[in-house]
Amino acid sequence: MPVMQLQQTRPVAHAGCGPLIAPLTDSLRPMRQQVFDRVRAAGLISRAQIAKDLSVSPASVTAVTAELLDEGLITEVAIPREGEHGRGRPAVALGVRGPAHLVAGLKLSDREHTAVITDFAGRKLAEETISRDTQASSLPEMLDAVERLLDRVCQKANISRRGLSGIGIGLPGFVDHNEGMVLWSSVLSDRDVALAAALQTRLGLPVAIDNDANLVALAELWFGTGRSLPDFAVVTIEHGLGMGFVMNHHIYRGAQRLGMELGHTKVQLDGALCRCGQRGCLEAYVADYALAREAVTALGLNSRLTPSVPVLLETLFQSAREGNPTARAIFRRAGRYLALGLANVVNLFDPALIILSGERMRYDYLYAEETLAEMADLVINSGRPCPPVEIHAWGDMLWAQGAAALALGMLSDRVLAPHRKSAAADF
Repeated sequence: MPVMQLQQTRPVAHAGCGPLIAPLTDSLRPMRQQVFDRVRAAGLISRAQIAKDLSVSPASVTAVTAELLDEGLITEVAIPREGEHGRGRPAVALGVRGPAHLVAGLKLSDREHTAVITDFAGRKLAEETISRDTQASSLPEMLDAVERLLDRVCQKANISRRGLSGIGIGLPGFVDHNEGMVLWSSVLSDRDVALAAALQTRLGLPVAIDNDANLVALAELWFGTGRSLPDFAVVTIEHGLGMGFVMNHHIYRGAQRLGMELGHTKVQLDGALCRCGQRGCLEAYVADYALAREAVTALGLNSRLTPSVPVLLETLFQSAREGNPTARAIFRRAGRYLALGLANVVNLFDPALIILSGERMRYDYLYAEETLAEMADLVINSGRPCPPVEIHAWGDMLWAQGAAALALGMLSDRVLAPHRKSAAADF
């Protein structure tokens, strides 16, 4: 049976941020970037330790760090030597100079939009949330909402929009990260929208977009449990069901950047209608609208007088806790479908860890002991244990932090490009 580790709070903050890539496994990237990423991941680190980690000469590290210091990307920090009580020269460590660049991360969802601002070291400076109605927005409406949210979070951080070096944005649906295109999303009324370009024109800032489930995987990769894992899967259950997959410390998106759509794998021929327009998708049996649909039918509610989905789900969950057999059966059925989906993830990818994330993880019936046992039964019997499953019941703000990680990663690639003499803030 899989090991389940229940967590209900945000990750414990690490000294640094970013993937903790093992030494000697990242030698193909430029030395500037390897050194900078090692500094950011450690938080504070000595030149000697960098040289040891990267298996390069101290002279090479000194030359690279001198460039990064001159460009204002890193800084020296005096660290008193243990036991010396102020005597002698303190040791000198290197850290990322946080104010060198600021980025914003935004999560656009069906019921609210969230935003964070972080500095170049990954420290969160401000956050903000605005509500929205549940109807899909036109492109002009979405641009207005993003601009309003961005201005509000910048005001909280006491900066102007021009103080940002870039923006990362995540939203549900089929999103081509490389092309900046949204092929379909539940939050947009139009298809095939060049959202990144439209936002860059409106905001005057570089913008990167991605599927929102990838952002949760990025948040775990940069700030959470996945920092030291080369391969892991994040399955998100909220308004829909998504998956982000990290392979060799990087998000895997597929040949057309539209892979990992676990929610739209088919689990029932001619089954329940999914919001994507097809039938039998896993999401149509597990996501919140699926639970609400089952609740209306099973509990005999009047569809015209049905409360909002959040209220209905809370009522259903409370009924299950109070022992209502029909309510418990609805969650149990959804949990069985989730077990099927997770077993398929294990059989296909063999991840080191599966993280179940999202607000719906408050509903513990979805990952009850019998659900995880069923997942184990559905996994190929190889004689080896199933990967552990962790529960991270966090809200949209974590997704926005993953969007900030998206912006930080792309900005770093641009700023740290080989032979770059200027740390101009664009990507």
